[in-house]
Order: sequence, then C-alpha cells, then structure tokens
Amino acid sequence: MELMIEKLLIFAMVLTRISAFFMVLPVFGWVAIPVRVKIAVCILTSIFFSMITPFSIDVGEVCVSEVVLLLANEATYGLALGIVVTLIFSVVKLAGRIIERQMGLAMAQTLDPLTGERAQPLGSLFEMIFIILFLSANGHHLFLLVVSRSYETFPAGSIPTMATLADGVIGAGSIMFLAGLRLAAPILAAFLLLMVALAVLARIVPEMNILFISLPLRVGLGLLMATMLLPFISGFVAEFAEHMGKLLPL
Repeated sequence: MELMIEKLLIFAMVLTRISAFFMVLPVFGWVAIPVRVKIAVCILTSIFFSMITPFSIDVGEVCVSEVVLLLANEATYGLALGIVVTLIFSVVKLAGRIIERQMGLAMAQTLDPLTGERAQPLGSLFEMIFIILFLSANGHHLFLLVVSRSYETFPAGSIPTMATLADGVIGAGSIMFLAGLRLAAPILAAFLLLMVALAVLARIVPEMNILFISLPLRVGLGLLMATMLLPFISGFVAEFAEHMGKLLPL
C-alpha cells in the first residue's frame, strides 16, 4: 500500500511540474493545439519521467499539508522554467516589432490564429520562420532535455530557492531585450541613415513633402532589411540553446 501511495505521489509531483512547464511553453501552449492533445502529452511525459526520476523525501513522513506545499513548489518551478524558455523564445518576435515601429506599421495588427492574440504581421512572420527553423533542427528535443536536467539536478520534492528562480526569470527578460535589440540594430542604423538623408533633402528642397515621401521609403527599406535579417534568425537557433543552458535554474 505504501509503495502504491509513493508511486502516486511521485506521479502527481512530476505531472504538476511538467504541466506547469508545458502550460506556458512556446508552440505547445498555442490555443490552436487541442486541449486533449496537451493533456495526453503531459500525462505520457509524466508517466515516463515518474518511472526514472528519484524522490528526495520520505513518503511515510509526509502529511496532507506537506503534499499541498510540495505540489505548489513543483508548479512554481515548472512555471519558472517555462517562463524562462518563453522569454528567450520571444527574442525574434520582439525584433520584428521594433522593426515594424520604425516602418510605421505599429497600428497594423492581425489576429494570430495560433495564439488567439493580436499581433503585428512582420513580428508574426519572423516568429513563424524561427519556429520552422527551430523545429527542423529538432529544437523541440531541448524542451524534453530541460525537463530531464531539472530532475537530475532537483529530483521530485526539491526545487531551487526563490532567489535562484527569480534570477533566472530576470536574466531571461534581460536577454530578451538585449538580443532583440541586437537583431534589430542593423535595421535601426539603416533607418537612422534614412532619416538623416530625408532631413538633408528637406533642407535642400523645402517645397518637397518629406512626410509623404518618407512613408513608402520606410516601408521599402524595412522590407529590404528584413529580408537581409533572415540568415541571422537562423543563427539565433543555436544561440537559443546556449542562452537556455546559462539561464535555466537547473
């Protein structure tokens, strides 16, 4: 009887961590994926990891209140892991949004059928390209590797301190802004040169309507530079795994 209770408790703790992790995970958390598929994936993954993960506490000495606290700790750890991955995953989309604002397309919004949220078209395009490259490079295996490493370092029943989790989330947020700005930096420099050229042109030919001329020039330059940005998106796929290895509280 004790063995069965121990197995059920281990499975519940593993299921809690994996479900919290997958709930905020990119791609898997899309509303376009049926809920039944998400539940099935979480249960099958939890069954596998519950059979191989060690347990760090004595089940016989655990009361009901301690079980609730253990499950809450597992959910907190899983959410922290998922948030770190999601923030790093959003770098390409953030770079696309920066470019769109320079192009004057900040108000151009569409409904993203995958997430069910409003999004800008260029940012969604960059995200789709990154996801295709990420999955084609078997990047989804990294998600399972993250779960595996989390149980190697912190078995079921033990998690990092809140300070470690907070440092990981804050560091991922910093990486998201810095890497997104770095991806968009060449395009920002090109737009700066365009603004300088238009300012000089406005001084030379005051009769010219610079605002009317600048709109198609900004859109055209943005699309041209966005095309040149695509190879750098491919390079960020390898950088993504490197950032996860440094920032995840494992």
